[in-house]
Amino acid sequence: MATGSFQLVVGDTVRVSQPSVSRCCRRVGRAIARLARRYVRFPDREECKTLKSRFQSIAGFPNVIGLIDGTHVRIQRPKNHEADFINRKGYHSLNVQMVCDHSKKVRSLTAKWPGSTHDARIWRECHLRNQFEQGAHNGFILGDSGYPCTPYLMTPFRTPEAQNQEQFNLALCKTRVLVEQTFGIIKRRFAILHYGIRTDLATAVTYITACVVMHNFGIEHGDILEEDYLDDVFEEQVYHENVEINANHVGNIVRQQLVQRFFN
Repeated sequence: MATGSFQLVVGDTVRVSQPSVSRCCRRVGRAIARLARRYVRFPDREECKTLKSRFQSIAGFPNVIGLIDGTHVRIQRPKNHEADFINRKGYHSLNVQMVCDHSKKVRSLTAKWPGSTHDARIWRECHLRNQFEQGAHNGFILGDSGYPCTPYLMTPFRTPEAQNQEQFNLALCKTRVLVEQTFGIIKRRFAILHYGIRTDLATAVTYITACVVMHNFGIEHGDILEEDYLDDVFEEQVYHENVEINANHVGNIVRQQLVQRFFN
């Protein structure tokens, strides 16, 4: 997972056969992935109080408890429904949704959707969204313009008409860039997510989950990247398909209230 090497190369290095490498990787990957409920969990109300303060100190955006975005992980050509897995850049992938906090720790992971699936669709079907709809969390998640603006998910103004709306957009983008950096760090730590996973779909999902678990484990135990290394972490370019994002009237009202209260 760390090197993204072919199993045959790994086997030659440690002097075992490729099938043995495959079996070991699957077994260890599954064992680590089973720890996801322990290491990849959304913060409770008490923890959210600390998160809001940490997020607001970045760019002044209030009441934030998470940052959301999707990243594509290249996979080999699947046997079934191949066309669904071809993303907008023309290769087979899984569109992996993550929600992270200020420390670049992943708080929510959805790693099952084909690469052609839009970010808004993944969020609409997400268990975390249902929790927000039911009032289980008190705070905002920040997303880009690929998501609908709702009372709990703030997105930038597509065409800001006033200076305070521009200030809102700037604060949101300065805060939300952390999720892009999180993707970069995870893909640098675990090169298999950058170069591609050459297994069946089920095992690919297992490896993605295991990498995120190990990433969070490292953060919890002080395994932080050096600042000069962070400066070199790439930020993914954001492209959005020409799809209609359903407007949320209440979400727009909440966003405008935030502008008037905090960004005038």
